[in-house]
Amino acid sequence: MPPTPPLLKRIPPGAWAGVPWVYGTLFAVRSFFRLPHMPTDPFPPTPGDWVLIGVGSVLALAGFVTLRRRPLSGIGLLVVGTYAVTLGLDALTIGLVHCAAIDIAVGWVAAGSTRRRSLAALALAVAVLPAYELTRTGLGRPLLLTHDTGRGDWQSWSMPALLAVVAWLIGNSVRQGRAYTERLTTQAATQAVTAERLRIAREMHDTVAHSIGIIALQAGAAARVATTQPEAARQAMRAVEAEGRETLAGLRRMLVALRAADETPVLSAGLGDIDRLAATTTAAGVRVDVRRRGEPRQLPPDIDLSAFRIVQESVTNVVRHAGTSACRVTLDYRDDELALEVTDDGHGHGTATDTGFGLAGMRERVALLHGEFAAAPRPEGGFRVAVRLPVPTAVAR
Repeated sequence: MPPTPPLLKRIPPGAWAGVPWVYGTLFAVRSFFRLPHMPTDPFPPTPGDWVLIGVGSVLALAGFVTLRRRPLSGIGLLVVGTYAVTLGLDALTIGLVHCAAIDIAVGWVAAGSTRRRSLAALALAVAVLPAYELTRTGLGRPLLLTHDTGRGDWQSWSMPALLAVVAWLIGNSVRQGRAYTERLTTQAATQAVTAERLRIAREMHDTVAHSIGIIALQAGAAARVATTQPEAARQAMRAVEAEGRETLAGLRRMLVALRAADETPVLSAGLGDIDRLAATTTAAGVRVDVRRRGEPRQLPPDIDLSAFRIVQESVTNVVRHAGTSACRVTLDYRDDELALEVTDDGHGHGTATDTGFGLAGMRERVALLHGEFAAAPRPEGGFRVAVRLPVPTAVAR
């Protein structure tokens, strides 16, 4: 169930403009009803003027109702209604509160509609006052009171027009901000999809590459002893079959996770599988000696999975390129970090082990976890991969 929006967002746009407009209208007509303690206008509207006030009020209220569904029509009805009410009141100019209500509507249209539609709404708001003054001039009515010493020409509508432009600019800025946020959200979603695809590609590479390396090693051993040691060859081929089945099962689990639309693809591998990895590799002919230091503990899933994949890829490189029969894996559980190291005594070197995905993938994993990565030949011979991954304080404790 979606969360309830804030109270201010639940108020329809017509209410924001309608409340001040209704207040301005009631304030303008109050003097015609001889209310106690209220000023009284000695020249009340004629019946025809009351008709204009009533029709204009209905049109304005209709504009407030249609403002959300048809913004430009709502603005048009509001402007025409305001024009009619002001003419029925025989006011010298459109009231400030009425202008403010129109400006609120203009700002809302500019915030939620296209630029072309919002500019049309702005034009209507700017044109209503000069149109009204033109009407008064045509009817022979004054544009200012007889005791007014201010300017009575057409420059009097410059301030309301400026306020309408300001309202449009504010609304247009809101619209541009929303569009920018939407673009950022879309870009972030696209980047997330790309990152997830790259992560899945790394997982598939790490899983398949290790298994294929073991299968190739076992198949080669079976081929060498097929005629001289048939039993050993059969054992090697059984190991090939078991590794192939396990790899297919892992790929099947990955595809099932990918098909789940409401779940993020998650693989269950972790440092708890190191011993199984060591046993499989040892059975293939390369002994893996696993050493643990410190107190083993549960790590966050991303660190646990990345650490396992780094060890798996390093062991795969040993099997493929080192030309040695053994390697060592050291897991050091420190207070605020996990340090792991994979070393061998073979003849591997950086360019031979870097397949374009192996070392680069490990380096990328470590960088994403803000860790430290080092991979280089050892002075005494062989190759060394060393990684330090920071562990969050809450987990480390």
